[in-house]
Amino acid sequence: MVITVGALGLLLSLKELGFTLICVTNQPDVARGSRTEENVKSMNEKVRFELSLDDLYVCLHDNEDNCDCRKPKPGMLLSAANKWSLDLPSCWMVGDRASDVEAGRAAGCRTIFIDHNYAEPKPDPPADYVCLNLVEAVSLIKEVSLRYENPSRFKGEIVR
Repeated sequence: MVITVGALGLLLSLKELGFTLICVTNQPDVARGSRTEENVKSMNEKVRFELSLDDLYVCLHDNEDNCDCRKPKPGMLLSAANKWSLDLPSCWMVGDRASDVEAGRAAGCRTIFIDHNYAEPKPDPPADYVCLNLVEAVSLIKEVSLRYENPSRFKGEIVR
């Protein structure tokens, strides 16, 4: 597991603006028998702690299990919204897989696809926004959230 350099600072800047930070992740290695559930839980708790996440949801199923929690289904997002009283149309789903974008769209979130040029299909239809990395994604979220959704934070500036 490698955490992107600078990710904590970027995510903390969103928390300072009042965002609730929740990770939703598919971890089929447990269902496939290549990792233990304890190993996955330990790894995800480290991610949650090191990135100061408010919550983390994990789907341990494989595609064939046809569960409601595995992305691209929106189950984990809907559970998080219920637990945290989130207004999903005001939320952002950021991910680097088509299934992330599909889950966000199905839940009613705005979507950002971080395009790492993986050798797999891109979201179709495309995400609301496409960024090259987390820095761009956080910058976009802050720009949209501050400038257009809360223009009073820009004292003296006319927002059109």
